[in-house]
Amino acid sequence: MSAPAPTLIVPEGFTLHKENTSAILLPASNDAFLNPVQEFNRDLSVACIRTWGDLMNKEKEKKWRQSLERRAKKAEAGHKAKKAKTEENGHASEQPAEGAAVPQETSEGTQAPPEFRPQRFVILEALSATGLRSIRYANEIPLVKYVIANDLSPAAVEAMRRNIELNDMHEKEVSPSESSSEKVVRPAKVRVNEGDACALMYNHRAERNRVDVVDLDPYGTAAPFVDASVQCVNDGGLLCVTCTDMSVLATTNYPEKCFSNYGGAPVKAEYCHEAALRLVLHTLATSAARYGRYIQPLLSLSIDFYVRIFVRVYSSPIDVKKVFSKTAIYYVCTGCQSFYEQPIGRMIENVSGKGNVNLHFKAHTGPPVSERCPECNSALHAAGPMWSGPLHDPEFVGSVLGHVESNEDKYGTSARMKGMLTVAKEELDTPFYFTPSRVSSHFHCVCPSLDETASALLHAGYKVSRSHACAGSLKTTATYADIHDIFRSWVKTHPVRMDKISENSPARHLLSKEPRIEANFKRHPDSVTPSSKVKLVRYQQNPTPNWGPGAKPSGKRKRNDDD
Repeated sequence: MSAPAPTLIVPEGFTLHKENTSAILLPASNDAFLNPVQEFNRDLSVACIRTWGDLMNKEKEKKWRQSLERRAKKAEAGHKAKKAKTEENGHASEQPAEGAAVPQETSEGTQAPPEFRPQRFVILEALSATGLRSIRYANEIPLVKYVIANDLSPAAVEAMRRNIELNDMHEKEVSPSESSSEKVVRPAKVRVNEGDACALMYNHRAERNRVDVVDLDPYGTAAPFVDASVQCVNDGGLLCVTCTDMSVLATTNYPEKCFSNYGGAPVKAEYCHEAALRLVLHTLATSAARYGRYIQPLLSLSIDFYVRIFVRVYSSPIDVKKVFSKTAIYYVCTGCQSFYEQPIGRMIENVSGKGNVNLHFKAHTGPPVSERCPECNSALHAAGPMWSGPLHDPEFVGSVLGHVESNEDKYGTSARMKGMLTVAKEELDTPFYFTPSRVSSHFHCVCPSLDETASALLHAGYKVSRSHACAGSLKTTATYADIHDIFRSWVKTHPVRMDKISENSPARHLLSKEPRIEANFKRHPDSVTPSSKVKLVRYQQNPTPNWGPGAKPSGKRKRNDDD
């Protein structure tokens, strides 16, 4: 029977905060900020890093086994060549005398087949504050070698050391056995560093010093830390990024600030939160490309008041060139919110007679639209450039979802994690979503249900999925012109009072066109997705007292609003 856990003594002036397997002491002052509502962020990060670790080791094991096979074939070829040479010298004809003992292979003394040992990895959390996230990583991820927890604030570093010791993650002397009195030093599972986050990451950019996982979770934008982070992560490593400056990323209040931080202009439309994800991915992709590296998005989520992105970073000159064709500017209508994609570059594949593929890159032709929207004759505004490639890797998202489903008791927010991951896994690889209620408002008509809208699109031959970024939203392979045709068919059976619409209204322009197709709003069998068959917590329902990014901690620098 295991001994009962020791009772934690809470010093005066502190409160004990428990989360999953870890506990930290929080001072009454705001020296190191913690937002309890960010437990979802921390749970999701643990699950993603564990899944990435398993994936990384599977890839390494595959390469290791291929190496073993090559060495075995090489050894076999050498053995055959030696045998052939021996036969040429006439020694092969020599046979043992009758009754002589023939050597037999026995199991004794034979070497056991080699086994693959999973690689342990190093995590660097650049802005740690209380250290809760780093402690949880060290506690809950089996293959972690150690975590580097950094902060510039002396008060935050003091809080980290206190919490690391509370969770027995610090360096200490231990006895190797009860029979031995000799002391050995057990290395710290969480190593504290007090210093500038960028300076620390630049010190790890040399290939031999790189870390396997970098976590950026600042208060506000992660833009100042991106350049250093894409250089210090190992090839195939994981970069986890949070940005909470949604007033910059998801509105047009500060377009100049968005451009200076992320190299693009934001979107003024209902799909602004997906555009925010694409702007951050654009920053990561272009920053990595400067150093001959490229990103592979694994999971990109718009959550409550922030975005959380997980990407793998690789070094490959040819894949860096492909970023040119995964970047686009979007012309967004100020009236009906239709968007028109203008890719920056295009990739041309030429296959030679021998089957070799040669890639050529050229600037894309354009623009795709005139200065007025073809649908409602309203003005257009430019957004971007931003990432136009995939937001998620469905296979990776499926693996994370499987891990969460088999470990529900290990995550306090497992219900919401399952909901969010299920929707993300189903999402179509197309830019931007729409809501039937918003499109209906443009037509001034009664709103069809989500199921009716999805069914009409499916009957018309288009693909449909939900979007994790907005409740009641749909993503589709149809263009906005096609979506408007669906709604024009809806208006035929649900008339609009034209006397209530002004002559110059965008709605009158939308309604003046006849539908090119007759939409079928009867339920389509594929309109019910896996995420809608079961009750899943896909979106935050009720704000808590800790809702929002919270007040900035005291001090002269940006600090983590999460930990």
